[in-house]
Amino acid sequence: MKRSLIFTLTGWFCAAILASAAAAADPNEPNAAKPSDASGAKSPAKFTLRYKFQPGETVRWKVVHQAQVETTVSGTTQTAEADTVSVTAWRVKQVAPDGAATFEYVLESVDMRQKVSGRMETRYNSQTDKKAPLVFEGVAQTIGVPLTLVTLDAKGKVLKLQSLFGKQSADSEAQFAVRLPDKPVAIGESWSAPGEIEVSVQGGGATRIKILESCTLKEVQGDVATIHVATQILTPIHDPSIEAQVVQRESSGTIRFDLKAGRILARKIEVDKRVVGFAGNGASVLGYRTQFTSELLAGDSSPAGKTEPAPAEAQSAKRPVPPKAQ
Repeated sequence: MKRSLIFTLTGWFCAAILASAAAAADPNEPNAAKPSDASGAKSPAKFTLRYKFQPGETVRWKVVHQAQVETTVSGTTQTAEADTVSVTAWRVKQVAPDGAATFEYVLESVDMRQKVSGRMETRYNSQTDKKAPLVFEGVAQTIGVPLTLVTLDAKGKVLKLQSLFGKQSADSEAQFAVRLPDKPVAIGESWSAPGEIEVSVQGGGATRIKILESCTLKEVQGDVATIHVATQILTPIHDPSIEAQVVQRESSGTIRFDLKAGRILARKIEVDKRVVGFAGNGASVLGYRTQFTSELLAGDSSPAGKTEPAPAEAQSAKRPVPPKAQ
């Protein structure tokens, strides 16, 4: 899942915070290919990674996002923290013979907190609060509503994207699924996929920044593959105000992928960056730390045409502790 659309929430958090602050393979594995060369020596086992879905199923993830932004401007330092526990779902509508799946993306529930130094903490739980605080009203309006209709091929490429609620962000296509390799890969092999994100420029308008997502197959145990993933900014950036907008995208982490079921079981993505001069002078410093985790929920499917409530373990999920600056 190349940054599942829950990163809509990630982007929202970053915008809100910045606004506040500035204002080894098993040879017996049955799925492994074991070709031999002419000398009789065995080549490394290779594994095929593909997404697999069934029409009518609903696949859910529990997502935890924690962020801390520290800004220093004109000698004054302000810290903002935000965290969320949410349940996101892919409601699969149809699957083509080649494996391409069309699904609706839905945010089923969310428990949010935001704290800016010098201000009272703001909280919102969509399952217990009848009314959301003003700062969270936009998110509250999206709960349980199909947000995006996506067609994703078996290798994670977005074939079609349609916004069903509000305006689609300029780089939404880059937020759905981790791209998988075109061919079977052995442990230690890498692959990559280029992309672009759009950022605002001073004086109005926008520009596009080239990025590269690189993946490496680290190990395979049973049916579970562990993949290291990292996103790099390729476009040279000389403007700190633009660098501050893309800092959250320069990330690295680990993904656990079920080879048999064809879906992501869990992932952990982290960012720890600093930008000097983001507010127009060398004395301004932005420190950004975030951790994003997701976990596939058990009992993740439902009959076609029906909608299940979020599983109980997600409803009772405890609020995470925000990452601390070092």
